[in-house]
Amino acid sequence: MRRIIVAMSVSLDGFFEGPDGDLSWHRVDEELHQHFNDELRGMGAFLDGRRTYELMAGYWPTADRDPASSGPEKEFAAIWRDMPKIVYSRTLDHADWNTTVVREVVPEQVRALQEQPGGDLALGGAELAATFARHGLVDEWRLYVNPVVLGSGRPLFPPGMRLDLDLVAERRFGNGVVLLTYR
Repeated sequence: MRRIIVAMSVSLDGFFEGPDGDLSWHRVDEELHQHFNDELRGMGAFLDGRRTYELMAGYWPTADRDPASSGPEKEFAAIWRDMPKIVYSRTLDHADWNTTVVREVVPEQVRALQEQPGGDLALGGAELAATFARHGLVDEWRLYVNPVVLGSGRPLFPPGMRLDLDLVAERRFGNGVVLLTYR
């Protein structure tokens, strides 16, 4: 059965997004980006919320044509374009780039998706991850902890959410980011 994996960058104080949607603090260098590519290349699909999809669709479809893009960025552009995507949105009418729009999270439909052949499913978007977690649908949390304290922003885990997790792996990158993998 395919696993649903949340992989998110967070600050030391638990924010995935800084004030006003700021993501400039993410320390994605070539080593970390190559790691992302290696992890995501084998996935079966990306499951995203609307905001995450729109953020990705605003850049990645043509990023490999930009001469300023690094090798890992060019590689990820192809991974993103070719990967099947499901966007959970009540407002989005249409999405391009091998994408299906689904109106709401229905646990039985998600479990049926997990039973299909193929690679694991990469879940993106904090609100969508919280919804999946409330339904018991997240199998693994990969938290890329950046050595930054933001003080405010949007927290990865909403107030009142409790998850009892087991640390199953850890990895340190040269830029100071630490990957903590929980199940």
